[in-house]
Amino acid sequence: MNFVKRAAMSLGARRSRTAALLAIFVVICTLLLAGFLLQAAAARQEADAQRAIGVDVTVKRQNLTPALADRLGASDLVHRYNPELPVRSWARDFTPLASNAPKPGGAGTEEKEQGPLAVNGVRDSGMLLPFSYGSTKITAGRGITPEDAARDVAVIEQRLADENHLKVGDTLRVRSSDGKRTVRLTVVGVYQDPMRDPPNWTPPHELPGNALYVPVNTARKAGTGSETVSEAVFKIASPGQAKQLHAEAERLLGKGGFDFRVNDKAYRDQVRPIQRVGTFAGLIVWVIALAGALILGLIVTLQIRERRAELGVLLSMGEKKWKLIGQHAVEVAAVALPAVAIAALAGSLAGQSAGDALLGGQSGKPVTSAGAPDAEIAPPVVRVEPATVGRVAGIGLGISLVSTVIPGIGILRLHPRSILTDTE
Repeated sequence: MNFVKRAAMSLGARRSRTAALLAIFVVICTLLLAGFLLQAAAARQEADAQRAIGVDVTVKRQNLTPALADRLGASDLVHRYNPELPVRSWARDFTPLASNAPKPGGAGTEEKEQGPLAVNGVRDSGMLLPFSYGSTKITAGRGITPEDAARDVAVIEQRLADENHLKVGDTLRVRSSDGKRTVRLTVVGVYQDPMRDPPNWTPPHELPGNALYVPVNTARKAGTGSETVSEAVFKIASPGQAKQLHAEAERLLGKGGFDFRVNDKAYRDQVRPIQRVGTFAGLIVWVIALAGALILGLIVTLQIRERRAELGVLLSMGEKKWKLIGQHAVEVAAVALPAVAIAALAGSLAGQSAGDALLGGQSGKPVTSAGAPDAEIAPPVVRVEPATVGRVAGIGLGISLVSTVIPGIGILRLHPRSILTDTE
């Protein structure tokens, strides 16, 4: 009789044992699938968290030009970057804010010589801490973006806008600090700084309402043209890339000639727990695979011992030993396949809730660490994909093969007479 047909008859004749074997396989396959699903969900959430949070690297150097900052920002490691170029300018056709407190006697005239406006050249205003935290908010229009590099646009403070009746779309003119150029700016955004005006007399350029944000090239035109970047912030994906970026900065700026600071606190607080969940899920897969092979191997070993008389009869009838092992392998594999289907169904029904329980604690939490944007990590997405089910099926069949072949090695060493006469 064909050993595959014999395996089917054996499963039918031993329904209770078949049901018990199926239950064990369902548990093993469900745990394997849970490990793979959790691992995949953690990997997706980690990638989303890296994009949302990342690691901020601040570079400071004397005579750091915008061109050098752009060259370092062009690195494949950098997702976003923002050089800051502060200048002082004069107002041409609008009135800067002035301190309400009386000016003390003997105060210098530095503010008149350099201009009352604090013009801040930036590439991406969203990377500035006050804006990323949300303490400083855009109340109308938008902020400065990399697409504004060649435009003369400005984001002004609400108090300056109210004082001069300015709104988004209006234009204003500033005169460069050396008085040689006049730059015409289009207002693209209005922001609100929560900082109140100081109670004592303060130079105009230090008043919160006199701060303007413009593109870097516009700031150079509004200054003397020779100003340099005060600092540049570069966002990378992970702390491990900081060393690579430092090496690129050394090649570009020279060794030891710059300050390189890494702020990865937000990354460590938010991403590392997700990575630990992914590592734990991978460990689950290995433990379940090894434990499943061991448990099933013991069960098959016991079955072989119980069926020694059957094996002796078949061998005495001339049946090949490898076919006897194949019969046991087919029996276990025939139970493994429906177990995979049941596990896939259970994963599709309960996988998302399990992922929320283990990974949901890291989602929807705003990042508030220094140097990090006020972002939220996307909730975990658990998907039962055909490739994942295929991996579970492959491991399940591998477990069934190992758990039958290894115990079946003993069959190869026996002879029909020894099997039939050995009653122990």
